[in-house]
Amino acid sequence: MTYLLASEFSQLSLGHFIVLSALLFTVGFVGFLSRRNLIVMFLCTELMFQAAAIAFVAFGRYWFDFTGQVFVIFILTIAAAEAALALALVVLLHRRRGSLNADDWKELCD
Repeated sequence: MTYLLASEFSQLSLGHFIVLSALLFTVGFVGFLSRRNLIVMFLCTELMFQAAAIAFVAFGRYWFDFTGQVFVIFILTIAAAEAALALALVVLLHRRRGSLNADDWKELCD
């Protein structure tokens, strides 16, 4: 097993992290729009939150400012609250209908 040395890690630029963040956000966004299972939609939302967190940390590190890390703390707090509410809602919806297909719940919006 090889480990990255500090000199090897420093070769990664801001662009590498932004590309990674954009790819993760795109995967989460496409997954959210294409899948109909509520749990998968919830996980795709969490993936988009984590992509934004990577971008904030990367920009904070690039500009030598801790503001990005502070925003990540808020993102993680919001993600934890959203996880608790979403999982409670998913359990409630599954008990009511026995299905987690988002199309079965469209009449709530009409």
